[in-house]
Amino acid sequence: MPRLFIALDLPEETAAELDRLCVGLPGARWTDPGDFHLTLRFIGEVDHATFCEVGEALASVSLRPFEMRLKGLGEFPPRGPMHTLWAGIEAPDALMQLKRRLDRVCDEAGVAREKRKFVPHVTLARFREPPPHERYASWLARRALFRTAPFPVSHFTLYSSILRSDGAEHVPEASYDFVSGVMERV
Repeated sequence: MPRLFIALDLPEETAAELDRLCVGLPGARWTDPGDFHLTLRFIGEVDHATFCEVGEALASVSLRPFEMRLKGLGEFPPRGPMHTLWAGIEAPDALMQLKRRLDRVCDEAGVAREKRKFVPHVTLARFREPPPHERYASWLARRALFRTAPFPVSHFTLYSSILRSDGAEHVPEASYDFVSGVMERV
């Protein structure tokens, strides 16, 4: 059964900016620049019929194009030992509107919602053990003003995810232009 999620891809220039941040923390398993994305909805494992239903229904999502930027760095969980380092999103209303529309489509297809609150972010690294506090604080302070140039957003991608011992492999299944309504199987 495929394990699915819906995400926004990042332009190459933005991914390159993120990649330049990805050094200097011991124990970090840095995200490959080609895998940077903003997850809008985790769907999880679904049967083939649900996969097809969701895939087709996503083509109905329409919205005007918008711009967004990455801004700031943070960690999960917000309290306790860090296991994920991320770049934040300066989230325009249009991003949240897109999220609501995707949620509605998934709800109508019978896909259960995640219980966690949606926090728009791009994962930079994962940790089994957090880095030493002083080292992390110094690393973070040197990057405190991190911010990318705005970039256009006009499509989203349905991905399947294959779990492997060295991390997940993300396979694009279809891309949806939410301005024109065109779906392209990848």
